Amino acid sequence: MIDMHCHLDLYPNPGRVIAEADTRKAFVLAVTTTPQAFLGNIRLTEGRKRIRVAVGLHPELVASRYKEIDDVRKFMAQTKYVGEIGIDGSPDHVSSLELQSDVFSTIVKDAESYGGRILSIHSRGAATGVLDLIETNLSKSLPILHWFSGTRKELDRAIRLGCWFSVGPAMLRSRRGRELLAAIPRNRLLTETDGPFATDGKLPLLPWDVERMLPRLAELQECSETEVDEQLHHNLRALVGMLDQTNEA
Repeated sequence: MIDMHCHLDLYPNPGRVIAEADTRKAFVLAVTTTPQAFLGNIRLTEGRKRIRVAVGLHPELVASRYKEIDDVRKFMAQTKYVGEIGIDGSPDHVSSLELQSDVFSTIVKDAESYGGRILSIHSRGAATGVLDLIETNLSKSLPILHWFSGTRKELDRAIRLGCWFSVGPAMLRSRRGRELLAAIPRNRLLTETDGPFATDGKLPLLPWDVERMLPRLAELQECSETEVDEQLHHNLRALVGMLDQTNEA
């Protein structure tokens, strides 16, 4: 099982969740909202072979914490994963859109200067702006659009730009989410929970809840759940392999 976007440190009892994910042999990308949280996650997940930690600066926090961008760049030397980063165009954060775009652009350029990184990207209400910066600045890094909620036109553009997508059970709740999910190429698809922010209606989704995606993906792709699972693991290996080849070039 693969959870490509999870805020492990924000669960009420992160140690218990980490131990259970490890027992279940789940691959988890622990995204962070601030660079200081990156250090905390490194400590929390020490010795867990299937958990990777990304350094991030969440767009919702940029207005108050944009000065921490230098720490993002510094910690980027310690990990091949960067996230959560991006732009949020929702009403509560539209006033900081320009600053968010500047910060996102700077982080992306820094990732390129390190030879490329795997990026977990937030694009709620700002897909076009995010895609503009991806098109302008990325050649080595690999963008994963987390919980993509743009238009079909924006999705088609993202596919043309070579973006990957991480999708979770919460996307299945809306018709639009299901339609977008059906249009994503299966060889650029990964699963996520976005826990603990995403819930099943009552409780936060946990890393192993990505297994709920398998029946739905099997239905959409007209294949077995085993084939879906194999494809997802193939995709993860391919993604990491592509970055390793870029860094060796």
